[in-house]
Amino acid sequence: MLFLILSLPPSLSVCFQRYVAVGNEPFLQTYNGSFLTTTFPALQNIQSALIKAGLSNQVKATVPLNADVYQSSTGAPSGGDFRTDIHDLMLTIVKFLSDNGGPFTVNIYPFLGLYTDSAFPVDYAFFDSDSARVNDNGNAYYNMFDANLDTLVWALQKNGYGNLPVVVGEIGWPTDGDKNANLGYAQKFNQGFMDHISAGKGTPMRPGPVDAYLFSLIDEDAKSIAPGNFERHWGIFYYDGLPKYQINLRTTNSGALVPAKNVQYLEKKWCVMSPSVSLDDPQVAPSVSYACSLGDCTSLGYGTSCAELDARGNISYAFNNYYQKNNQLEGACKFPNQLSMITKADPSTGNCKFATMIQPYTGGSEQRTGCLRNKVNLVLFMFLVLLTIL
Repeated sequence: MLFLILSLPPSLSVCFQRYVAVGNEPFLQTYNGSFLTTTFPALQNIQSALIKAGLSNQVKATVPLNADVYQSSTGAPSGGDFRTDIHDLMLTIVKFLSDNGGPFTVNIYPFLGLYTDSAFPVDYAFFDSDSARVNDNGNAYYNMFDANLDTLVWALQKNGYGNLPVVVGEIGWPTDGDKNANLGYAQKFNQGFMDHISAGKGTPMRPGPVDAYLFSLIDEDAKSIAPGNFERHWGIFYYDGLPKYQINLRTTNSGALVPAKNVQYLEKKWCVMSPSVSLDDPQVAPSVSYACSLGDCTSLGYGTSCAELDARGNISYAFNNYYQKNNQLEGACKFPNQLSMITKADPSTGNCKFATMIQPYTGGSEQRTGCLRNKVNLVLFMFLVLLTIL
């Protein structure tokens, strides 16, 4: 756990955020309790800093938690309660949030239902089912999101905090890296979710508007793939600011996503495997391993966008991704035994795109974004708690 202090100079125009996130899903069961003793003290420290800076009425501290912090003993939302191993700690945090006006923040991913369970009913992950999968004491649930959120509401209600505000800190659908992570499913889920919450109906236990954040804007090609290769592909935009698919976020008059303008790409050339090289060359395997370790090969594999590539295509994809990540430096396409070569013939095929990167940004840092109306005449200390899996 790392505490980073950022000092912003006086009179700097900054964007006030509504929330400060302390950590990210610190109580995941896969962490084996690594952050059980440090998360709540960190939350207290952040709250103290906000109070001292005079910002506690404008900015609320919260802890984004994975939905695995609560469970249902019956399989229905009404059976919801916090996990037994962290029950007391969760109540301590919930009380603190309630006392300080902070919301309970939860990340909900119906995609993971399909990813972890091959028998999971596909239609239950989306928002267009005509039949209820769960009937809970008269409350009908047609989608996993509503049922999951109400499981949390029941957990809060059972422990005396039924009115605590709830924020969905992350929800979305990846577009690559798994057989269920594709453009069609992502468009269907995200549009369905936007339509669902825009209707303002909420859930059976929490009727009314839902405060939620769609995850995410662009892909993160250096993100940890420990949970799965899909982790780098949550964006609704590609790396160059082009929309992956159309979705109406109700942010423009047309309802369409607006692509980035005046994007400057590197030269149209690619690094591929030399056609004269044998697949049996002993340097092939270590070279591909090296390229993928420093690049991104999560679009390769069963059910991914590049699943139809043959062995040479897979190798070429790995080489090119490394080459592009290194801004097409000549040395980045010089693998041992002359395995690789530069070509100006685009090797992309079907849904598998061999990208060329955008020009590196070399401008100054003096530009400011004007999303705040007021000048801030104080030194603002922001404490960001980063939880990193090494």
